[in-house]
Amino acid sequence: MVSMMVRYTVKPDRVAENERYVEGVYAELARNEPAGMRYATFRLDDGRTFVHLFIQNSDEGRDVLPALPAFQAFRAGLEERCETPPVRTPLREVGSYRFAGE
Repeated sequence: MVSMMVRYTVKPDRVAENERYVEGVYAELARNEPAGMRYATFRLDDGRTFVHLFIQNSDEGRDVLPALPAFQAFRAGLEERCETPPVRTPLREVGSYRFAGE
């Protein structure tokens, strides 16, 4: 299992744009329904910091997310939208309750 957190802060005038890209990714995921992965995006109380949580439960669909055109569009301009660049943090689960679809 692979678990990853990505956190970044966008520029104040780019929040709505970033959210549109994120919504596009979820719309494409809903159409494709890839198996074996969980993905969630949160916006923190500051209104500009985004946290993406990704869990890959199996090897099935391992490279689905990066291959999605909507995800590629989201990633293409991310660095320019950011005030604080994305930081990827591998996660090691210590415990959970119904978090990963149990």
